Amino acid sequence: MLDRGLYALFARHADERRHAADRKRYRGTDLRMSFDVFLARTYGVSWVVYLVVFVPALLVVSALSPSVVAFVDAALAAALPVRTVGLDEVPRLWVGAAVGGVAAIAAKHATVRLGGIYLRWLASARRTAIERTLPGAVRYLNALSSGSDDAREMIAKTAASDAYGATAVSLRKALNTARLTGSLDEGLRRVARDTPSRNLLAPFLLKFREHANQGEDALSNYLRMEGRMLRYRQERARKRAEGYLELLAELFIVVLVLPALLVIVLTVMSVLAPGLSRPVTTPLGSVSTRVIVVYGSAAFVVVVGVAGAMTVENLRPADQRVGYDLPDTVVEVVTSVPSNPASAGVVLAVPALAVGVGLALADVSPVNAGLLAYVAFTVPVGSVAVRRARIDDAKDREIKDFVHAVSEHVSLGRPFPEAVDAVARDVDLGALNDDVADLAFNLSLTTAAEPRSDPAENGAVSGPVSGSNGTNTAADLRTAALDRFVERVGTPLAEQSVGLVTGALNAGSDAEPVFETLQTEIGRLYHEKQALRSAMLVYVAVGWTTALLVVGIVVAVNTQVIDGFAQLSELSETSGFALDAGAVQPDRERFRFYVVTQATMLASGWFAGTASRGPYEALLHSGLLVATCYVVFVGSGMV
Repeated sequence: MLDRGLYALFARHADERRHAADRKRYRGTDLRMSFDVFLARTYGVSWVVYLVVFVPALLVVSALSPSVVAFVDAALAAALPVRTVGLDEVPRLWVGAAVGGVAAIAAKHATVRLGGIYLRWLASARRTAIERTLPGAVRYLNALSSGSDDAREMIAKTAASDAYGATAVSLRKALNTARLTGSLDEGLRRVARDTPSRNLLAPFLLKFREHANQGEDALSNYLRMEGRMLRYRQERARKRAEGYLELLAELFIVVLVLPALLVIVLTVMSVLAPGLSRPVTTPLGSVSTRVIVVYGSAAFVVVVGVAGAMTVENLRPADQRVGYDLPDTVVEVVTSVPSNPASAGVVLAVPALAVGVGLALADVSPVNAGLLAYVAFTVPVGSVAVRRARIDDAKDREIKDFVHAVSEHVSLGRPFPEAVDAVARDVDLGALNDDVADLAFNLSLTTAAEPRSDPAENGAVSGPVSGSNGTNTAADLRTAALDRFVERVGTPLAEQSVGLVTGALNAGSDAEPVFETLQTEIGRLYHEKQALRSAMLVYVAVGWTTALLVVGIVVAVNTQVIDGFAQLSELSETSGFALDAGAVQPDRERFRFYVVTQATMLASGWFAGTASRGPYEALLHSGLLVATCYVVFVGSGMV
């Protein structure tokens, strides 16, 4: 009802020329509402913002004291050469209405403008998602092209795969349009027109349509060539990302070291510049300028750490990111703690909180209680993530050998289920043994589902199913078995590589060329993963080196400099020099240094852990660095 009301009031704005660019951006998004409804909602929100701004502005201006009105009136008199009426002669309510109206109109127009910016942001995010998933989709289409499917069936199978994200969504739109218009060409053309990926997906769809009309050989050759071109493009993008990451690491070192040095300089200068210790009135009370700078530096370092970690994670290729989902039931969550970081994060949050509360009740300072609770949470969760990552790495190594072993059996003429069964019985695949055995068992069910010919019945088909239904059932069971295998392995490499087998075999492709393609593909993917891992280890070292460097600098200053300047400030009363006697207090300064240093530990750990394997390992690295800093400061008697 609300949408219908807003539509009746504001839908007319959708046809205005000023929203033509917004409509074009909307076509590049994946919103589930029409453009008219989106714009009507935006205008509805803008009027709410209008009222939210107008009413407080009216009340505030109407309640201004006469001295403030006189000050504003004097400023206007100085600014305007000619004035006929002063502010004190105008009713205060009118002035409030005028000021509130101007501010509310500006806020209303800004809200509508933000709606257009939001559409542009959605289109940009979708363009990035398409460009990340299109290469994998093209490789999948290339594998399907060796079978008996036509262009429509190839697109339908690619669109049905969740592994290809935004590209699959675009292909589904093309299929929906094709069903409405009766022409796949029209569906591809419209998606190419509306997609935000003007330089990648749009030309691919148009060329796909053109080569599909020329025949299967032309389409197969085009997909093979396009796959190579996109691979080269990915390599160039990866090299650009590596160059950007090098610059980011250099900037990260400078930005993290500078706040610690600034705090040291301020501490030294406070002896010679008493103004740094003068109180400044803030909404939170009176504090000195030096306190603001010190704790502001700590907050700045934390923000830099978060931004650096997010940037590193965004630079990581989408197909190299690993996520973990929570199981559905509480029992599964608890039992999966040793192998699932998401489950460990949920279960271990309560003990960590208990540690923090217990330390606070034991008269430990709030800062240390919070930091130690953070360590109690992050180190176990991060350790689970590292254990799971090592298992995944072992599975990725073995899945490469598994594919090669299956390919050898398939090249000898064995059916795919028999080849998997032979590998499961004869080859030791380490961490992958249980998963391959499960796959072999599930694939054995496909044989029972296939139609069997009975000579006694003059060629009649016997078995659980018959005719084409039996073939479809066998294909469905095989697909389900491979999907279960991918889910059990749980690595991006398994999803990308085994998905090629599923689609190609279901398309009727010959198993031997499929596995030849798969061997090349999985070798390339595994090499990319190892190369990325080796390159990222450099930035892990950068994060740890920066953190330990800051700890060393701060400890040296605390042990060698602070006591000397404290004695110098105490001598000011007898020496006659204009020094601040209370500027340097060793215990207070050491605690402030400690806070800034721990902020640096958090930021460095987040950067290093994200560069290593992702957000969960960032918890481990930051927790270990915080614990190291705590041990150093407590061991040296500075905290």
